[in-house]
Amino acid sequence: MATLAKSVAQWPIPLAVIIKSELRSERDMKRSLILTLCMATSCLFFAVESAGQDVSASNRALLDQYCVICHNQAVVNSIATVNEGLQTTQLRNLGLTLDTEDVANLAANPGVWEKVIKKLRVGVMPPPNYPRPDKLSYDGFRAWLENELDRVATLQPNPGRTQAFHRLNQTEYKNSVRDLLDLDIDVLSLIPADSPDQYGFDNNADVLALSPLSVERYVTAAHRVAELAVGAAPRGASIKTYDVPLNLIQDDRLSEELPFGSRGGTAIEHFFPVDGEYRITVKLQTNYVDFVRGYDEAHEMELSLDGEHLNTFAFGGDAPGMPAPYSYAGNIRGSDDWEAFMMAFADQGFEMVLPIQAGPRIIGATFPREMWEAEGVQQPRLFGYHLAVTELPDANPSVSSIEIEGPLTIAGPGDTPSRRKIFNCQPNSADEEPACARQILTSLARRGYRRAVDESDINGLLEFYNQGQLEGGFETGIQFALERLLVSPDFLFRIEQDPVSAAPGSMYEISGTELASRLSYFLWSSLPDEELLELADRGALREADVLEAQVKRMMVDPKSAGFIENFVGQWLYLRNLDGIYPDPSGFPEFDENLREAFQKETELFIDDQIRSDHSLRELLSADYTYVNERLAEHYDIPGIYGNRYRKVTLEGAERGGLFGHGSLMMVTSYPNRTSPVLRGKFVLENLLGGPPPEPPPNVPALETSSDGKELTMREAMAMHRENPACRVCHAAMDPIGFSLENYDAIGKWRTEFAGQAIDASGLLPDGNTFDGPDGLRDLLLERPDDFVGTVTEKLMRFALGRSLEYYDMPEVRAIVRGAAENDYKWSSVILGVIESAPFQMRRTEL
Repeated sequence: MATLAKSVAQWPIPLAVIIKSELRSERDMKRSLILTLCMATSCLFFAVESAGQDVSASNRALLDQYCVICHNQAVVNSIATVNEGLQTTQLRNLGLTLDTEDVANLAANPGVWEKVIKKLRVGVMPPPNYPRPDKLSYDGFRAWLENELDRVATLQPNPGRTQAFHRLNQTEYKNSVRDLLDLDIDVLSLIPADSPDQYGFDNNADVLALSPLSVERYVTAAHRVAELAVGAAPRGASIKTYDVPLNLIQDDRLSEELPFGSRGGTAIEHFFPVDGEYRITVKLQTNYVDFVRGYDEAHEMELSLDGEHLNTFAFGGDAPGMPAPYSYAGNIRGSDDWEAFMMAFADQGFEMVLPIQAGPRIIGATFPREMWEAEGVQQPRLFGYHLAVTELPDANPSVSSIEIEGPLTIAGPGDTPSRRKIFNCQPNSADEEPACARQILTSLARRGYRRAVDESDINGLLEFYNQGQLEGGFETGIQFALERLLVSPDFLFRIEQDPVSAAPGSMYEISGTELASRLSYFLWSSLPDEELLELADRGALREADVLEAQVKRMMVDPKSAGFIENFVGQWLYLRNLDGIYPDPSGFPEFDENLREAFQKETELFIDDQIRSDHSLRELLSADYTYVNERLAEHYDIPGIYGNRYRKVTLEGAERGGLFGHGSLMMVTSYPNRTSPVLRGKFVLENLLGGPPPEPPPNVPALETSSDGKELTMREAMAMHRENPACRVCHAAMDPIGFSLENYDAIGKWRTEFAGQAIDASGLLPDGNTFDGPDGLRDLLLERPDDFVGTVTEKLMRFALGRSLEYYDMPEVRAIVRGAAENDYKWSSVILGVIESAPFQMRRTEL
């Protein structure tokens, strides 16, 4: 009663006076309060209803004045099937007939209004040259829509429904094998890669089908993995070649696995299946007709195993006869003895046969660094045809490949990390084997199936164990059972089952073990560890303090690198870097060292942001990055030497935040030029959450010249936008892309193009203006909810492994509001996703 009386005091004065005058006794107070509450409720109901009617009428008028001219039933129904333009096609695909929608009752069709919010978010509607409401009305209408849809969502909660069977994608399979068996192998050749969905993520259960051909590949992969894990003797020697890219510049120490004072070469990790003898062959880089580069002078090459020196090979300066003229080897013959010697050396390479213990080993091949500077006029770096043809006899030699053949002889299975992980017991007699096998398989099944296991689970594996034991003994039995486990649906799929008693279309909390799997595949792209499973079994994982502590623990675990590789790699297109080859004639300075540095910079930057729990706004505003000497040279940052990456503070407006990263600029360009469209589309899709419609078919190629004159990108795009149908989408994309034109197709800063100063200014349809990457950065930072909301959408889509629907958007906005109270820190956003209803709950089938 005291609480009610206190709240009454805060009501409008006339109403409060009436109520207080009636509070004579507790009985009178209760009687009067009930009466007055009824009166107040009626008054408030009519007041709210009246206010709601006013808002609805105002919003209806706004829609009729600015939107319905295009988004109406008559226009959509009258779209011609022949001769229709792009604008009408987009209207039809969008399906917005706002004249028939009831703006006073958003609950009737919330999906339509969420589409409207997305268009309002980036200000693309109304389109250019159409009347627009003033900014106050525009923003007010959007805010009202969001608030009203959030209110509707509280009355009609819907956590969505994930697929009951969610297959592990290629990366998740690799990481799950690694953590289950302590066996890190390359599965690219074993199972097929997975295609991403329309939002760029390859862990969407809807697209992770399992064809008969894929089943065969998974069976083959399980056999191969089980053989390697238990140390089964290979059927014969195999050859694995590790090639070094021709365009990798080998003028410095290239790996932490190579010794200090080394130059060039490579270090590779190879899994040796058993103890035995292996042949290692190192070949040097040659020109296109196999003449070794750098052979005119004497050199040395060092070979190492796990950092231990194996051998030093001396070569060079001893070729007999008369060499071919400089840079003409293969076109003009040298003397016969010189030709024969050089060709034989190239074929032979450097070879060693030696005993190697089973398990993962690092093979290194490198050269002692020779401290000298080239004399004379420095020649430009070779590229393209010239790089392939010229033999460079007086240059430094480079490693071309490392080839490993074996085992040539077998000494035993060895003591590998995977054998130690699997064989947690060793039977001393045949009588002890069944109990030991059960112990091993119970442990593997619990981790592999990611849940508690019962007798039927173990008995199914024991059947395969018994068969293998008859054929080859105890370890062969374990191998057979492991193969069975790795092709089990319980391992290949994340399975979520509806409760038997749940009504169709009802909501329920997923089980503790299902929550543990969602957590681990979100943050690690791998299976849950024992700590997570134990908490899930006890029912403690869902407790707020426990869950938060686990999230923090998981984000600092080394396995969180899977989050950077998979979520960040797909969100920021880092996975695409390896498939982009800039035109050598336009960008002769590009090399594989730069490609590697681009990727490493962004991965280290995001990793630091997350581990240090910075605000997401720092993704755009950070004044630091990570560089080595090669990247610093590209960015014109002085004073950085060596191949080690270090954190540097940036000065000026050229770098800083994601827009200054060469990786982002390269993956949003074409091989021969920049693309304002690709860059603008990237920002709209991945940073602002307002993707443009798909382009129509048969879009003509961009004209980059006119009357023999090379056009600036702005001039070329202006010609492209002369088509009114193209203008609608490009009105938002192009200005954003133009603001990044100071970065060329490989992210190098420039101030001129085609002999003209670059104009990096932009004007959006909503009237916002900006200039250059700094201006775009400031524009996005002025709208932190939109930017953080877009990242949150991406995170939730990745975490759930499904597309987001209209009913998920109120949850996204709630996460952003909560994160805003903590400066939009990564921990707040990630924990918000994990604590959300879509992550912790599920809807049954209708």
